[in-house]
Amino acid sequence: MIATVRFLCSNSTVISNASKKITTSGNILTEKLGLKMGLKLKGGETIELVSDLGGGKTTFVRGVAQGFGSRDKVASPSFTISRVYTSGAKQMHHFDFYRLTEAGIMKQELAEILGDPQTVVVIEWADAVKDVLPKERLTVHIKTVGENERDFTFTYPPSLGYLMGGIS
Repeated sequence: MIATVRFLCSNSTVISNASKKITTSGNILTEKLGLKMGLKLKGGETIELVSDLGGGKTTFVRGVAQGFGSRDKVASPSFTISRVYTSGAKQMHHFDFYRLTEAGIMKQELAEILGDPQTVVVIEWADAVKDVLPKERLTVHIKTVGENERDFTFTYPPSLGYLMGGIS
């Protein structure tokens, strides 16, 4: 399912974001969905993950990192706040701000790497850093709908449409 979401900016410019919903059943399919997206990453993208605890974010990121070309072990950065996965000269920074009410110096670190053409940024629990996130980002809402089923809703601007092409 693909839908279009339109936002009216203060200067009356209409920005249309697309939305796509995909359901997975089980960790293998969730990881495979991430892998498909990871294969399309070029560097410079920002991905915001929105989900409850245990919603499948780390499983999805494991697939994204694998598709991106990283052989690093992917783990939740809940206690470390950030992890870095490498793929040749490129990096994927995975942030988890769940335990932070104020991002402090992490906000500055994040601002420095956002938009770097050699870096992909994946952020969980982004409320503490919303003001530094680029408007041009992929937002992934993950909702648990059964014991093993997850609904993924991807919202993205036209400039990031290549990430969703051919993914179902």
